[in-house]
Amino acid sequence: MRGHGPRYRVVFRRRREGKTNYQLRRKLLLSNRLRFVVRRSNRYVVIQILKPHLKGDQVIISVHSKELRDKFNWKGNCGNMPATYLTGLLAGFRAKKAGLSDAILDIGLISPIKGAKVFAALKGALDAGLSIPYSEDVLPEDNRVKGNHIASYATQLAEAEEGKKQSRFFALVVKRGLQPQDLPEHFDEIKNKIVSSFD
Repeated sequence: MRGHGPRYRVVFRRRREGKTNYQLRRKLLLSNRLRFVVRRSNRYVVIQILKPHLKGDQVIISVHSKELRDKFNWKGNCGNMPATYLTGLLAGFRAKKAGLSDAILDIGLISPIKGAKVFAALKGALDAGLSIPYSEDVLPEDNRVKGNHIASYATQLAEAEEGKKQSRFFALVVKRGLQPQDLPEHFDEIKNKIVSSFD
């Protein structure tokens, strides 16, 4: 039941829609530090480094996971764990190149679950040399970051002789010329490309 009466105050629209936690946002803005913002959809990841300003946040660095495919020939999905790490790595290197050294993590309303994709993005930024406060136990394991769990699942499907199911599940990846079992090796190849592009 909706509130009523002279003291009732309508909740901000973005809070009603579950898009913004204004209490957390206020704390982040009052810190007056750069924010390493990670936002994800079902298919992509967007990472931005924002500077707080009275007229609105200023975007200093922005990286979309589609850039992995367009600039580095990434053949995997752009929204999975390895792609999220690589997007964070790319954002971290761009930040360092722009003269930025530190930021604070802003994951919005995403639940901070140990080993979640958003922390793969954090791990990528840390590996690029960006300084971001974090707790060691939230970072995903290296084998998940590399996509070993995806390759293992693809192998299980192949062994179970479910070719139709496998081809549907990994159809786009196979169409781009990557066997899902080879994802960890492909991850290393793209990571080396990103690192060497900033040497």
